[in-house]
Amino acid sequence: MIARSMRTVQMTLDEALVREVDRVAREQGTSRSAFTREALRDALRRLAVHREEKRHRKGYELHPVTDEEFGGWEAVQEWGDP
Repeated sequence: MIARSMRTVQMTLDEALVREVDRVAREQGTSRSAFTREALRDALRRLAVHREEKRHRKGYELHPVTDEEFGGWEAVQEWGDP
């Protein structure tokens, strides 16, 4: 694992959320901080995927797929013997 420098940040969270995070962190045998770091990483990954999907969608709206673009592949694929 790569050593990373850590920075302490202060956040304001509602009590119910803190209780739930603490409960889940205990169940997973980790700390509140470690659980929160991983949750933030997951959220950032999901956001990156969403942005990429949005960019692709916009590209296909500007340049729609044509029938010729993917035509002919059926003739060259191999499905193997049943």
